[in-house]
Amino acid sequence: MPKRFFSFALAGLALLSLLPGRAEGVGTSAASAILMDVDSGRVLYEQNADAKMLIASTTKIMTALVAVRDGNLSDTVTVSREAAYTEGSSMYLKEGEELTLETLLYGLMLCSGNDAAVAVAEHVGGSVQGFVKRMNETARELGMDHSSFANPNGLDDEKHYSTARDMAVLACAALENETVLRIASTRSITIGGRTMTNHNKLLSMMDGCLGLKTGYTRAAGRTLVSCAERNGQRLAAVTLQDGNDWADHQSLFEYGFSAYPAQRPAILGRELGRAAVAGGMSDSVPLVAADSFSWPLAEGERLETSLELFRDLSAPVTAGTRAGQAVFTLNGQEVGRVDLLCGETVLPVVASAMGVLRGFR
Repeated sequence: MPKRFFSFALAGLALLSLLPGRAEGVGTSAASAILMDVDSGRVLYEQNADAKMLIASTTKIMTALVAVRDGNLSDTVTVSREAAYTEGSSMYLKEGEELTLETLLYGLMLCSGNDAAVAVAEHVGGSVQGFVKRMNETARELGMDHSSFANPNGLDDEKHYSTARDMAVLACAALENETVLRIASTRSITIGGRTMTNHNKLLSMMDGCLGLKTGYTRAAGRTLVSCAERNGQRLAAVTLQDGNDWADHQSLFEYGFSAYPAQRPAILGRELGRAAVAGGMSDSVPLVAADSFSWPLAEGERLETSLELFRDLSAPVTAGTRAGQAVFTLNGQEVGRVDLLCGETVLPVVASAMGVLRGFR
């Protein structure tokens, strides 16, 4: 899969807030909500998206991401007494039981096991406190500047909170991790002697749902982070404190896909233009995209593309040479760029002629 400019999406959130989605025709019952295009980071809908709120078990998206990054799926984990007796939702671990880290991650994401979260944290982080430190470090790396994690399972704590916007950023990062995505999108599985079924009803309620995570505590209410894909476009939806979350997420996705379909002005390897070449057997060379780029556009919006060369080209030119960048703008504001590579080799006139002469010897 080509790189999707995810790093740009994270770095450009301040810019993207200047290009908000239109809210017509969609709404939610949530106290806080957001709909984000995964590959561009563009916000298509938001509602009180920067309010700091309890997030319950959607926390486990971060737990899974840190565990997959820092741990080894085949590791054997011995369940501690602390993990086995953790309160709340459970995959019913027993003290002293041995399971692989992968099995625990399925219990974490499908069963929403608070016991699994503690077992994972103790193994990967050396302690729950050590793991929580990594969770907060990862949040900072992702640009989740309004989030704080106090535990790996989402139990209520005044130092444990996030925002709908930050959780959408987390969802985008999770989707870029193939292992987290594989686990979160699994409807049911038998592994490690257990059969587990995903609590996320959207996986069976709508086509194209990619998972991610449900959550509930009495104080947090119902929380839900989900992602869906249609026609190659991926959207992430977050609702916090929403008693009608299943229906709201379906409505958000239907709105996003219909009102903001992704446009793809650059596709890996496709020609975007030509550049003049001085002193060559050909007077120009095709410029091809070094990556793919997509951007969701509402009706009436138009993405502008301009080609910027680093320097004038003179033969010889070698295919694959980085020659410049394609810059994409919306309403006069840059929203992304893609490197341009020379699509062909262009020999200089003299070198080509000498080659012909040598052929006659």
